[in-house]
Amino acid sequence: MTAILQTLETPDGPFTILEDDGRVLASGWTADGAVVLGRLRADRVPSDVGPGRARSAEAVTAYYDGDLAAIDDVPVFQQGTAMQLAGWAALRSIPAGRPLTYGEFAAHLGSPTAVRAAASICARNAPALFVPCHRVLRTGGGLGGFAWGLDVKHRLLQREAAI
Repeated sequence: MTAILQTLETPDGPFTILEDDGRVLASGWTADGAVVLGRLRADRVPSDVGPGRARSAEAVTAYYDGDLAAIDDVPVFQQGTAMQLAGWAALRSIPAGRPLTYGEFAAHLGSPTAVRAAASICARNAPALFVPCHRVLRTGGGLGGFAWGLDVKHRLLQREAAI
């Protein structure tokens, strides 16, 4: 079975999705599929990838049309340590419009002093938007980092704050 790579236009620029067996493996704000594939460890990139229509593209369109919850139930598939998997699952529970700080996120994971580990979980998140790592901020409200650029992170947070 061929994994699907699809790019669609969004108000924040081109957004590319890598989907396999109906699950998002990686995604981000680029038209370059190789960049999205590069978010995965080399041994986790599907061997057969081609263009197509990703099921999750409809949720991205709905999100940008104002249905911020449209991304919440899109299936994703991530591989990592037990802490990473717990962290990525926890990211999906952060409501739109209610971002956490890295410290609050670490506490949510049961390790309030593990702020760097919490930030690392966000940095290693491949299916951006669907696993909303953009909803985690520095203490004091600074944006912190974001693989797809701070401008995109800022616009996502603004859009979600408007709900």
